[in-house]
Amino acid sequence: MSEAVLITVPDFLRRYAISRTSFYEQVKKNKLAIIKRGRRTLVASDDAAQWVDALRATSVKGGDNV
Repeated sequence: MSEAVLITVPDFLRRYAISRTSFYEQVKKNKLAIIKRGRRTLVASDDAAQWVDALRATSVKGGDNV
């Protein structure tokens, strides 16, 4: 069984090259799940991978990427 890795928002933004505004728009649209631990906002690596897969699927269909 693999262990979930949590990614901080700044690390997520660097890794996936999106802006903080775009990140929170994705969260608001329920396209990306976040985890709150106290004041920290985190993203599980599994959720990040699902988000990327959804972007790829949308991109292939020619739809709205973000």
